[in-house]
This record gives sequence, C-alpha cells and structure tokens, in this order.
Amino acid sequence: MPRRTRVPMREQNPEDRIKNFDEVALGYSEDEALLEADRCLNCPKPRCIEGCPVGIDIPAFISLIKERKYREAYRKIKERDSLPAITGRVCPQENQCEKTCVLARTGEPVAIGRLERFVADYCVEDIQEIKKDPPNGKRIAVVGSGPAGLTVSADLAKLGYSVTLFEALHLPGGVLTYGIPDFRLPKDIIKREFDYVRALGVEFIPNVVVGKTILLDELLKDYGAVFIGSGAGAPVFLNVPGENLLGIYSANEFLSRINLMRAHRFPEYDTPLRIGKKVLVVGGGNVAMDSARVSRRLGADVTILYRRSREELPARLEEIKRAEEEGINFVFLATPLAFSGNNGWVDTVECQEMELGEPDESGRRSPIPKKGSTFTLKVDTVIIAIGNRPNPIIAKTTQGLEIGRHGEIIVDPITGKTSKVGVFAGGDIVSGSATVIEAMGAGRRSAMAMHKYLTTKVW
Repeated sequence: MPRRTRVPMREQNPEDRIKNFDEVALGYSEDEALLEADRCLNCPKPRCIEGCPVGIDIPAFISLIKERKYREAYRKIKERDSLPAITGRVCPQENQCEKTCVLARTGEPVAIGRLERFVADYCVEDIQEIKKDPPNGKRIAVVGSGPAGLTVSADLAKLGYSVTLFEALHLPGGVLTYGIPDFRLPKDIIKREFDYVRALGVEFIPNVVVGKTILLDELLKDYGAVFIGSGAGAPVFLNVPGENLLGIYSANEFLSRINLMRAHRFPEYDTPLRIGKKVLVVGGGNVAMDSARVSRRLGADVTILYRRSREELPARLEEIKRAEEEGINFVFLATPLAFSGNNGWVDTVECQEMELGEPDESGRRSPIPKKGSTFTLKVDTVIIAIGNRPNPIIAKTTQGLEIGRHGEIIVDPITGKTSKVGVFAGGDIVSGSATVIEAMGAGRRSAMAMHKYLTTKVW
C-alpha cells in the first residue's frame, strides 16, 4: 500500500526567508521524488488527467519517474505543457489534477505539481530537444507574452508557423514577470522557459502596445491570424473617499515596481519605492498574499484586511500558511470605508465590520455590513489587491470585436474565436483574473483552432 501522506517539500525557515527574496520552496531531491512517485496507483481510468486544463498524461510521466527515466518524463510533460518549471510552481494543483486524484478520497493526493517541478528542474541542464514541423510559410501574430501567449506561440511554432510575439513591456512573461515575486517564481525560471519558446523560432518584439504602437487591424494585414493574450492588467479599486492619497498603491503598481523594476534593490536599480512601517493589504487572493509577503521582506509590519472569513479566502492554502508563518496579521470580516491622511499621505483607514449572509455567484457567503460597527487602523502604506480587469486599449481601437461588460473579449469557449474574422483570444483578457494553467489551456485550444482555420480558411 502507498503512503497515506505525501512526502513533504523542504522550505526556507520563515525567520530566514523574510530577509531575502530567494525561492521559499526548495523542491524535491531525487530520493524524495521517487518516494512520492511511488504513491501513484497508476489508475486504469486516471481522473487526474481530466483535472488538468492542458491534459498532461500524469500517470505516464509519474511512471517514468519511478523508472528513473527523468528526461523521458520531461518530454512526456512537454507534449502538453510548454512551461512545466512554471506550472509546477504556481499552478493550483490542489484544485485541479490533485483534487481528482483517487488518493484524495482517503488521504492526501499524489503531489503532482511537486513531481512536475522536480522533472523540469532535473532536466534544466539538458539541451532541450526541439521537434517541429517544416516551415509552412504562414505567419501568426501573438499579442502578449503571458502564459496564454507563450503557449499559443510554442504550439504553433511546432506546427511550422512563423510566429511573432508582441509584448508591451521590455521583458517577456506578462503576469509571470510583473505579478509574481521571485520567492514564488524566480525570474531565471521564466527566462529558461521563454528561451525554449524562442528556440522554437518564435520572434519576440518587446515594447509594443497593440492598440497604440500598432493597431490590431494593421497586424491582420501582415499576418494570417492574430491571437490576443494581453491579460487583465487594469486594477480594480474600492472607490471610497481618500483612495487617491499618497501611499496607496494598486497591487499591480506595487508588485510591478518590485518584480519588474527591482525597486527592493534601490539604488542599484533606479526605481524607488516608499513604504512605511505599517502596511495594510486589502484583499484575500494570491495577489494580496504576494503583496503582503513582499512588504514583510521590506521590513514592514503587515496586516491583511479581508471582508469575509478565513474559510472564504481565495488564495492557495500553502500561500496563506506561508504568510501566517512569516508573521503577517489577518483581520477578517472587515472592509475599508474611507482613507484619511496628513500632508497628502495616508495615515488612517476607517473600516466597517461585516458578517456573512447567503452565498453569492462565487459560492462564497456574501459579506453584509454590521450596522454601527466601525473601527480605525493606523497605516503608513495601503495596497489594494481586490482584482483586475482587462486593459481596454485593444477594444477601443478595434472595430468589430465584441466586448463584455467588464471589458473582456467575448469568444467561443471551445475555439477562442472572437467576433472578428482571423482574431482569437484567451487567458485573462477573456476570463478575467484566472490561473496560469487555465490561461495555458485556453492557449492550447486556440492554437489548434487557429491551425484549423489557416489550413481550411473556414471561419
């Protein structure tokens, strides 16, 4: 019988890691990976594959680990996932492939994500085998180099297409680069996976804002089809009094200053970041946890304010646990009513206590204000991490593109086809903020649909 509990993964000690930006999770050794792989039952009808948005043959790659055929396991994963070192780190496997693992019924599921990471890291020094079809003379434009865009680019390049990848920023990766701190996803991991995409022949053009630098309709004149994977980078705000005070950041700006512009290493890098001793983060998702844990590493006393209870926190459980281990405080069932300040800088937050009512559309119980129950918190810095919406620039500069009420592009959910002939879309620009692997799944589906369209010319 396999072990009921999974092999734990080594991590930096909390007292050490709050002083650095090095990766917290240290991964499996070979012996640990073999022990964990041995827990897999190799089910005749593996439900774990159904739980994976990109359809990795999970039992097959784990079987190869058991046989110590790590390079073959790596190639097996790569058949469906072009970014395994990334998805092995940040994919919420507990809600996807691991959730459907048979072992989860009576104990802990197989640590699929940790095994995927082990294989990807074990093969890091290998020359990656590049298999692709001969050039077919057809050109594809991809807008945005986040998980969806990278997946589309890799899949179509393997099929022989000439792919040009346009990115608004100076570095590739999209939200992987500007949104996720090094202690969760080191930048060299992103570079490694991106180098593989470039090795497939994908041309990368940075510093291009489609909709401003060049219009989508102009791309359609030069390319047979266009995929839009520009993400959801426009922050959502609370819209309460005082939110325009200095010292109040959107999580997008705050994390971009750290992750993309290296503000924590000022003056070595030119981007300054003013942060006080008392930081309040508003929100309860992974972005809120990232913002709080970055602030802790900058020496602040950090509190997370969330309008529901701990049970409703949408962040990954392991990230909540790590935040608690790092000394971050949580205040539940409360939301900001107003901010006030001194000399233009925020210094106080008035908060409303909440209670939970009936479940809303998300399945979580709705927060309801408790009449007459307010309190104040003294702060030096506030970070708003309550969600994002798509940047409207492409929608506003493109005719014939159907857009939803939140600025999302409307697509066929199976193919990623938009209302505009030759244009496909996927990832957060369609779904709103979602997971890396969900964006990659959308990218895979769109790549296959684009291939069919360019082969048949049938829309």
